[in-house]
Amino acid sequence: PGHQLLDPLCSDPQDARDPHIHCQDSILEPLCFPEQPADGTSAPSPQGPGSELLVCLFCPESVPLLQKDLLLKHLLLEHKLVIADVKLIADLPKYMLYWRGRFLEQPVTDFCSVIKTNSTGPVEKQEDYFLLCDVLPEDRILRERLQQKRLEEVLEQQQAERDDSSFHHVCMFCSDEFTGNRSSLLNHMAREHSFSIGLPDNIVYCKQFLETLQNKLDNLQCLYCEKTFRDKTTLKDHMRKKAHRRINASNHEYDRFYVINYLELGKTWEEVQSEDDRELVDDEDDDWSDWQAHPVSAVCLFCDHQSETMDQIYTHMKEAHGFDLHKLRTELNLRFYQQVKLVNFIRRQIHQSRCYGCQEKFESREDTVRHIVADGHVMKLPDVSTWNQPQYYFPTYENDALLCTLSDSDEDEGGQVNHSEDVPVIAEDISNLRALKQTSVLNQLLKNRSSSS
Repeated sequence: PGHQLLDPLCSDPQDARDPHIHCQDSILEPLCFPEQPADGTSAPSPQGPGSELLVCLFCPESVPLLQKDLLLKHLLLEHKLVIADVKLIADLPKYMLYWRGRFLEQPVTDFCSVIKTNSTGPVEKQEDYFLLCDVLPEDRILRERLQQKRLEEVLEQQQAERDDSSFHHVCMFCSDEFTGNRSSLLNHMAREHSFSIGLPDNIVYCKQFLETLQNKLDNLQCLYCEKTFRDKTTLKDHMRKKAHRRINASNHEYDRFYVINYLELGKTWEEVQSEDDRELVDDEDDDWSDWQAHPVSAVCLFCDHQSETMDQIYTHMKEAHGFDLHKLRTELNLRFYQQVKLVNFIRRQIHQSRCYGCQEKFESREDTVRHIVADGHVMKLPDVSTWNQPQYYFPTYENDALLCTLSDSDEDEGGQVNHSEDVPVIAEDISNLRALKQTSVLNQLLKNRSSSS
């Protein structure tokens, strides 16, 4: 699911107009299984999070940037619009203002893909939802221009800090004062106190970075494990004995202070740092003989059991719960995309504590599973029209490895692929998408800067 678009609708789309029903049954954020928590961080911001307002694309509603999820929920519930890959947008406030202006000029259907819910049901129960994503060339160009502008601002700021001779700051670990260039303080902390936040040339917004760290220490908080202590002496002893005189690399609050986080759209500093430029060159003699795939853990539909092989997870569901997906596929002649929708339907019903066989609602997920097994509803599916709906193309859990194990049964007896009506079609023309990705404005910018330096 490249766009991370998860269907947020109630089983009856008309319930979406009732906020009480919606709060009970809807899924308004990406879900992940515990072994791979969702990364909800946003693109680095030099001003820090929450310093700007986000304005709705259609009405006067606005929220601080730090509460962007509230506005995204508002767009979904009130205006039926989803913005894809929000965390990859470099400047979300400017992005929102741009599209607010465009939607005043032209109807939303000129720009967005339309997803119709309950498409096989009665007309009065059908609703159109809109997806704004970078498949649209105008949206892609806007995202790249915002990223390019952000990168230019960061590089200019970094150069200004390199040349700044008016820097003045006191060491966080002793009373020494440093004036002149920031590098003198950073080198002192690394040399005298074994505390390094990286090379000076890799850091931007250095003063804000140091103030952020100083505030944590003033609040008696360890910079690495982030535990709080009763006094400064205890904190100092803890950081020395535990070798915690370093920052926590998992804390994304620090991302905005490292230039590498601004280099490529949607990539973290770990991803950029681990890349090898040789991967960009085509090599017909690549040797893949030592390739070892990492095992993928699939989670059972009914409990928290995980298995690293697909045979094991299917065997577990059959023996522990009496659920035989292979048998259902054969008996119902399910094609690949129908299997996808069935799995996503069952996942969602159980997540919402509802029996998928009889639609009875329960207080908890555990009560639901007990009912399904005790009443013999494990292999009892509702009418095909209930779950064979477009909204179930989208996974309930974005890291659902079980979807990767489904059998592709789209071939008929003659070995010919049967391109059925189940294959989803996005309204936008993506025929030239590959060419668009190869003409990145950001890549050209970096090449120009490398050649001029």
